[in-house]
Amino acid sequence: MGAKKRILLCATVDYHFNAFHLPYMKWFKEQGWEVHVAAKGDMDLPFVDKKYNLPIQRSPFSLQNVQAYRELKTIIHQNEYKIIHSHTPVGGVLARLASRTVRENGTKVMYTAHGFHFCKGSPALNWLIYYPIEKWLARYTDCLITINEEDFNRANQHQFKADRIEHIHGVGVNPEKFKPAEKEYKKELRIAYGYNVGDFLMFYAAEFNKNKNQQLLIRALAHVKDEVPKAKLLFAGEGPLLPECRKLAHSLGVENRVQFLGFRKDIEQLLQISDIAVASSFREGLPVNIMEAMACGLPVIATENRGHRELVSDQQNGWLIQDNSPQLFGKKIKLLAKDPGQRALMGSTGRGMIMNQFSTNKILQEKSEIYKTYMAEAEDAQWAVL
Repeated sequence: MGAKKRILLCATVDYHFNAFHLPYMKWFKEQGWEVHVAAKGDMDLPFVDKKYNLPIQRSPFSLQNVQAYRELKTIIHQNEYKIIHSHTPVGGVLARLASRTVRENGTKVMYTAHGFHFCKGSPALNWLIYYPIEKWLARYTDCLITINEEDFNRANQHQFKADRIEHIHGVGVNPEKFKPAEKEYKKELRIAYGYNVGDFLMFYAAEFNKNKNQQLLIRALAHVKDEVPKAKLLFAGEGPLLPECRKLAHSLGVENRVQFLGFRKDIEQLLQISDIAVASSFREGLPVNIMEAMACGLPVIATENRGHRELVSDQQNGWLIQDNSPQLFGKKIKLLAKDPGQRALMGSTGRGMIMNQFSTNKILQEKSEIYKTYMAEAEDAQWAVL
């Protein structure tokens, strides 16, 4: 009799699965598979048969990762997994290292790169650290999944030795949850949240860190404050650079126009009351916050990077801003603030893109085709060993 059909999902922190992977975990349960998760954290996750809380750290240099590797290796050798699918840089490194022996016995090892840390414009240190690690570990990977064209092309051009390299359109967004608000409901919701019906609301959900670059948006707001007097910038998120951003807003005289909302669980409602989405990061894989905004029918103004290029097309569903320019950003803000018809047209185009390419159901179709191949191969290999 064959071993139970089990998959192990591994990432640095368990929140990653709660945020991005529940539909795919549910799918495995529907196929009759046991789902195990290994990550740092004690979150109670649905669709999970067994959860392992490991001391994985985000820093690749943390000594706690050595202990996490040992525990993960024991878990893998005890459970006879048919598929091991890892996510996030450190979780991906530890899982593939710990899986080398079982892979030789037929376990299929997959890794999703949610945006390589080495890319055009990334620091040289990222190339020195992450590029050689990812290229070396590719040889211990049956399937390397990328979520944008740039990463897919780079993995192929640099001859990463994974057995297969695939491209899917991210983790997906549920367009039934994230959807435009009807006109009257939007008015009611705005009033309930304390805003005026005539306010021009710009929204960005992201951690306050160096990469997310919220200072650019604050400076852009300062450029348009006189011509768009009802403009307000809404930030959801926390992080180390939040105090610095507060100081910048004060120094530029826009502290009353910038709302620092903190960590929020009502992102869909905040998007529904907004007029446009903005994004200022230097680097992205394929940003879920932008996909959620598009699903809610918002046009997007974003800095140019590989993830934003995948989602935003100039003049179609928004604009990409080059050179980190507050002036250029402000110029596009003014255009959209004065043209509700263009906002509606761009928003509709963006939602159509989500429905056609980036919805959860579309991504589930893409991922399930990949999974089915390895589910069959894993069963064949383990029956052969028996």
